[in-house]
Formats: sequence, C-alpha cells, structure tokens
Amino acid sequence: MSNLALLAICFGMGVLLRKTERLPENTTAVLNAFIIHVSVPALTILSVHNLKPDAKLIYPILMAWVLFALGVGFYKAASRFHSMSDATLGALILTGAMGNTAFVGLPMIEAFYGKEGLPIGILADQMGTFLVLSTLGIVTAARLSGSDISNGTIVKRIVLFPPFQSLLAGVLLIPMDFPFWAEDVLSKLGATLPPLALLSVGFALRLSHIRGQEASLAIGLLYKLIVGPAALYLLFIVLLGADGLTAQVTIFEAAMPPMIVGGIVAMEYGLNPRLAALMVGVGIPLSFATLSVWSWILQGV
Repeated sequence: MSNLALLAICFGMGVLLRKTERLPENTTAVLNAFIIHVSVPALTILSVHNLKPDAKLIYPILMAWVLFALGVGFYKAASRFHSMSDATLGALILTGAMGNTAFVGLPMIEAFYGKEGLPIGILADQMGTFLVLSTLGIVTAARLSGSDISNGTIVKRIVLFPPFQSLLAGVLLIPMDFPFWAEDVLSKLGATLPPLALLSVGFALRLSHIRGQEASLAIGLLYKLIVGPAALYLLFIVLLGADGLTAQVTIFEAAMPPMIVGGIVAMEYGLNPRLAALMVGVGIPLSFATLSVWSWILQGV
C-alpha cells in the first residue's frame, strides 16, 4: 500500500505547492515535458524489454484498443445531447478513452492481485494503452486541436513522440541482455513517473474550474469508471469466456481512472486543459472507491 500512499502524498503536495505559490506557474509544463521525454521512455524501454510474450495475453493488449474505440463512440454520441466543442471532445477522448494503466494501474494491481498480476498489467499498458496514445491519441489530438495539419505531419508527430520511439526501442532491444547498470538507471528514471505525474496533476488542479464543466466531467467519468469497463466485462468475460487472473487484471485495468499522460497531451494541444486536469484530478481519488467495487465484481471470474 506504500505505492498508493506515495500517489496520494504527491498529489496533495502538488495542490499545497500551488496554494502556497512556492513554485512558478509554468511548473506543470516543465514537469510534463520531463515526464514525456524522460520518465515514460525509460519505463517503457525497461518494461517492454523484460516482457515475456504469450498468446494467452491477447486480452490485455486488445483491451486498450477496444476501450478507446468504444470511448470515441460514447463521447461523440454524448456530444449530440450535450453540446461540446472539439476541444472538450478531445479532452474527454484523450483522458477518458484511455486508462491510467501504469502509475495508478500497476500499484493497484499489486495491492489487489499481488505481484503475479503485474506482467499482465505491464502488457496492457505498454502494448495497449501507450501504443494507443502514441498513435490514435496523437491523431485525435492533432485533428481536434483545430490546427491545419497534414497527414504527413501527423505521421511525423507519431514517429517523433518519445513514448512511441521508446516502445520501438524496447521491442528492438528484447534479444539483448541489459547490463545491470543500464537496468538500474532505467528503473530509477522510470520511478520518477508516478511522483512527478501526480505532483503535476495536483499542481494543475483547480476545483474552482469545475464550474461550467460539471456535465462534461460527469460524462467523462461515467464512461471511464463504469460504462467502459462494464462493456469490456460483457465482451471478454460474458461473450468470449475469458477467465482467471488474466481476465481479472484486464478488466481491472480497463476500470482505471483517466490517463495522466493523455491529459498532458491534451493540455499541450490546447484541448480544454481545465477539463483534462479535472478528469485526472477528480477521477483518480474517485477511482479508489470504484476499483474496490470492480475488484469485488471480478471475484470468482
């Protein structure tokens, strides 16, 4: 449970540091840049390199892609009933159509399912969530940001997106044995991701920004915490008959709160930064309750 305590403390520190004005206003931008260019790539290379591929683990990989596709459909349908700008729609897709499968997901998996569930979670994160973000997520951000961006530019941004580059590097380096010092360096750099990410979210969170965003926030969290994982439960477990630890962890990962790095990308592209911060900042503490319910539902699967 120390991992969960770390997340809560760093989140609270971010809020406190903003209120006391001990850090400059551009702190979030600096932290986000470090996360995307250093923390995420280090964790991705190490995690992908150490994965042991297994055909039985197709469900964790597919989970993120199905969750994203259903999320896009859900949010677009919701936008017909609740008028949304492209920026708001983009913020919801980039945060609510992808889960926080790494630095909230992995500690929660370890807390509820033990270390044996971690490889499943890593696969769901690296080959699922981050790959979706690095491809479909970047395309979505570019299209909904209102910029006149060509397909070639979008492809270039995907190729140059550090998490995507690190994913490719991790795959290419699988046949090689890392020396101890390299694993240690990558591990320590990757370990900066959870505290810095939660510190960044806490610093960016403004609860006063909820005013005017209530409906969009409710729609976003409804899908991410309830509707999305329920749809995956029906598809994978009820219809396809998946069971055991792999099925449990897969659905548990689908139920994770909104994606922090997706929120960071939304902010960088100017896609309703206030809503993106609220989705993550409100969704994470709320998920501590909803994940407990999902863990109970998944018992015996």
